[in-house]
Amino acid sequence: MNKHLTEQSSSISNELRSSLNGYKSMVIWFTGLSGSGKSTLAQALERRLFDDKKIRSYVLDGDNLRLGLNQDLGFSAEDRKENMRRTGEMAKILVDAGVVAITSLISPFREERAAVRRLFAEDAFVEVFVSCSLEACETRDPKGLYRKARNNEIADFTGISSPYEEPTAADLVVPTDRLNVDESVSLILSYLVERGLLSE
Repeated sequence: MNKHLTEQSSSISNELRSSLNGYKSMVIWFTGLSGSGKSTLAQALERRLFDDKKIRSYVLDGDNLRLGLNQDLGFSAEDRKENMRRTGEMAKILVDAGVVAITSLISPFREERAAVRRLFAEDAFVEVFVSCSLEACETRDPKGLYRKARNNEIADFTGISSPYEEPTAADLVVPTDRLNVDESVSLILSYLVERGLLSE
C-alpha cells in the first residue's frame, strides 16, 4: 500500500444510510460452478427484493465485470484471485452506500472467499453456495462452455481443468439440481429473515 495515501471516511455512516433506507445493506455472495444457476438466482433475487421488499440492490455479475472493470484479467489462478478481490472491493463500496450487493461469480477458492468475507461486518456478508453436481451443470451447459472445455477449446475451466473448492461452511446451501428458481429464491429470503437481516 502506498504510504502517501490516507483512507477518507464518509461523513454519512452506514448506520445512518440503513436508518434512512429502512433496511440493512449487505453482500449476498453466490458461489458455484458454471451452469449451477448463480446468475439466474441473482437476477431473480434482485427482482423479488425490489418488488416485494422495496429494497435497493445491485447484481455484480461475473461476466459483466469481466466485460468492464475486470476485462484485463484472464482465468489463471492469480487472475481469478484478483477478480474476486476487485469484486469484493466493489461490493464493499455498494454496501457502504446502503445497497444490497448480490455477487454472482464462480469464486472457486476458499482462501479468497474468506478474504472477501473479512472486508465486511459479520452480519453484512452472506455466502450462498449454489450447489449443483458437475454432471447436472454439464447437462445444462447454457453457454456451451463445458463442451468446449472437454474439447480443449477453453483452458483453465473450473470443474474440468481448474479446481473448484466447495465451501465447507457456507451460510446457506441452495441445491439448484433439486429446487427450481422460485423455491431457491424463497429459501434465500427465508434465511435472511430468520437471521434478522430482512424484515418479514
